[in-house]
Amino acid sequence: MKESLVQQIYNKNQKNPFKVLVGLYKGNYLRLFYSSVFFTIKHIPSWVMPIAIANVINAATKQSENGIRTIYLNAIILFILVLQNIVTNYYHTKLHSYAIRIVESGLRASLIKKLQELSIPYQKEMQSGRLQSKIMRDVEAVQTLSSQVFVSGLNILINLLVALGITLYYSPTVFLFFLLTVPISALIIVAFRKKIKTSNSEFRREMEKTSAHVIEMIELVPIARAHALEKQEERRLNHRFQQILIKGFHLDIIQSFFGSVSWASFQLFQIICLVFTGVLAYRGSITPGEVVMYQTYFTTVVNSVSSMITLIPTIAKGMESVESIGEILMAGEVENHENKPKLKQVNGNFTLQHVSYHYPGGNNNILHNLTLEVRQGETIAFVGESGSGKSTILNLIIGFIQPTEGKILLDGHDMTSIDLRSFRNHLAVVPQTTILFSGSIRQNITYGMPSVKEEELERVLKAANLLDVIQKLPDGVDTSIGEHGDKLSGGQRQRVSIARALIRNPKVIILDEATSALDSHSEKKIQAALNVLCQGRTTFIVAHRLSTIRNADKIAVIENGRCVEFGTYNELMSKKGQFYELNQLQLV
Repeated sequence: MKESLVQQIYNKNQKNPFKVLVGLYKGNYLRLFYSSVFFTIKHIPSWVMPIAIANVINAATKQSENGIRTIYLNAIILFILVLQNIVTNYYHTKLHSYAIRIVESGLRASLIKKLQELSIPYQKEMQSGRLQSKIMRDVEAVQTLSSQVFVSGLNILINLLVALGITLYYSPTVFLFFLLTVPISALIIVAFRKKIKTSNSEFRREMEKTSAHVIEMIELVPIARAHALEKQEERRLNHRFQQILIKGFHLDIIQSFFGSVSWASFQLFQIICLVFTGVLAYRGSITPGEVVMYQTYFTTVVNSVSSMITLIPTIAKGMESVESIGEILMAGEVENHENKPKLKQVNGNFTLQHVSYHYPGGNNNILHNLTLEVRQGETIAFVGESGSGKSTILNLIIGFIQPTEGKILLDGHDMTSIDLRSFRNHLAVVPQTTILFSGSIRQNITYGMPSVKEEELERVLKAANLLDVIQKLPDGVDTSIGEHGDKLSGGQRQRVSIARALIRNPKVIILDEATSALDSHSEKKIQAALNVLCQGRTTFIVAHRLSTIRNADKIAVIENGRCVEFGTYNELMSKKGQFYELNQLQLV
């Protein structure tokens, strides 16, 4: 199923999870119809069996001339019907399983696509564990719901219709007795439905929170152990597990009580049915064989209604997951590129005009009336204390966030009016926190660029001071670096991140503390390479080590979201202002 179609279905039916579920199968209705046909055919033996048993019992008790013939004929019919189940069950499973798996895959693909579109501030608010839970656990619950509703629901419906239909044909009196079970089942469902839905919702939210905490705990294991905080982490997670225990136990009790009440009710009805049909047979209204037949069909009715009731918790859980997935798919904080012009080329001229920014829902500005002119090929460095707004400026330049006041022009184009993806094709970013995935060094460097030549890769490795690292690894550049690059040191990871930026041959480079994790020896080598490679490219640098930005064309000193000084390194040093003081502090 295409991701865009899933999004449309949620947009159209956002307040009705059942309509969403039905809509997700658009394009698979015919496949499900044929699956239903095969399902019906494969179940014929279970419906014919009670009639055949009744015929055999009646033939055996009456001992008529054709009794033996009747027994053999019914046995042959059942033999044929049982064998056809093998073929029809295969085609039923093949058709319905393919449809359900398509929807499952489409939902996960839609969630991934949406996550790639959601704004960065929104994603920072959502814990990664919660997102993972929605992609894996909730989609699995929807898949289970789809399977249960289709297979079990279809089974329940057909069994009820056939059992009631045959009973009506043979005895309207017994049929009316059977119908008494319907209002009882309806009352039980109404009594428990709201409680089960509420309990499912609470349990799902608790699972999402705990999933997020588990991921945090895994990432913090080295820190916790380094500070002897293992017991504290255990207590923190055990508290979350205790909450899951309480919510899960409450849900289990409700569902168990729900199931036991429904089961006991229908077993009592089955006993009453046995007495009722036994009295009719005793009076001669029906034959002994029909007592067995009606009892079997009533068992079918009871089991069907009982299965329907048992299905309610699964449906409630699945519908809750449909809504949970909708929280992401219906989120409005997305980067909108639709109908916006794409840039054919990027030169790298930036103009910040009276730019201010505050977080969504916040009142206090992080940036205040920032005005800046950056020409093509210039290197601009931002310095200042932590929290002064430097990284926010970089996020605005990348387009992760938009100014709340003022505007940013890229080569004369307002960045809010262009397709930012076309700009980012010419952009390379080296973030402060190195982000690598669990592949090889080659895969991490050439991420998104599968056709890089070996000569180009070697040039970049040399420029990023990685050749000595590569030579020591067992498989060279194809060595797997583990999850998040954990097999490499901090400095080595940062150099891989720098190499990833350099290989893209960008027009604009963002360096957010790019050399912060390097030792002095490696820093000098990489700094020299960066100075060469940044020539002719517009470069924005955030740095705490002021010695690394000595060659920057301009330096902007940011304090409390304002640009308090702007000029070259020598100009700012000669002024003996804020920059000079920061530089003196680092020399002490």
